[in-house]
Amino acid sequence: MKRLMLFVVLACIAMAAIELYIAPNYLVKSICKLFLFLLIPYIYIRFVAHLSFKDLFSVKMKYMKLPIILATGVVIIILSAYWIIGGFFDFSNVTVMLKDNMAVDKGNFLFVAIYIALVNSLLEEFFFRGFAFLALLKLTTKRVAYFFSAGVFAFYHIAMMTDWFSIYLFLLILLSLFVAGCLFNKLDEKADSILPSWLVHISANLSINLIGMTLFGII
Repeated sequence: MKRLMLFVVLACIAMAAIELYIAPNYLVKSICKLFLFLLIPYIYIRFVAHLSFKDLFSVKMKYMKLPIILATGVVIIILSAYWIIGGFFDFSNVTVMLKDNMAVDKGNFLFVAIYIALVNSLLEEFFFRGFAFLALLKLTTKRVAYFFSAGVFAFYHIAMMTDWFSIYLFLLILLSLFVAGCLFNKLDEKADSILPSWLVHISANLSINLIGMTLFGII
C-alpha cells in the first residue's frame, strides 16, 4: 500500500515540477505525462500488484446509465455556471498563462482541446482512478482510498493553475476537484472499471474547452 501511494505522490510531484519549473511546450509535457502516468503504473499493476489490466477498461452497461446522465448534467452545469457567474471573475490571465507556460495559443488550441478531452482524460482516469483508487482499494480501507485518490487528483490540477485565478476562485476549484474525484471514485467502484468516470471526465473537459475557445476568441 505505502509503495503504491509513494509512486502516485512522486509521479504527481514530478509532473508538478515539470509544469512549474521546466515549463515545456504541451507536446513535451504530454510525453512526460505518458511515461509517469501510464508506463510506471502499468508496470506496478501488471508485475507488482498482479491485477488485470483489461478489467479496468471493461464495459458493464448497467453501470453506464448514471454516468451518461451525470455527463450531460456536467456539461449543463459548467457552461451555465460560466455564463451566470463568469462576469464576476477575471479570466484574462488564463490565455496568457497557457501561451507563456505551454505554448498553447489560438492557432493550436483546437488540437490541444481534442487531445485533452479524449486522450489526456483517459490517461488521468487510468492513473487517478485505476491506479490510485481501484488498485489501492484492494490494499487499504475505502476511506483511505477515497481521500487519497481525490486529494492527489485535486492538488495535481491545482499545481498547474497557481497563477491563473484569484485566491477565492482557486479555493473553489480545489474543492470542486476534490468532490469530483470522490464522485469519479464512486462511479468506478461500482463498475470496477474506469470507463464511467472517463465518460464524465470527457464531458467536463469538453465543457471547459468550449469556455477556453470563447476566451481565445475561436467561438
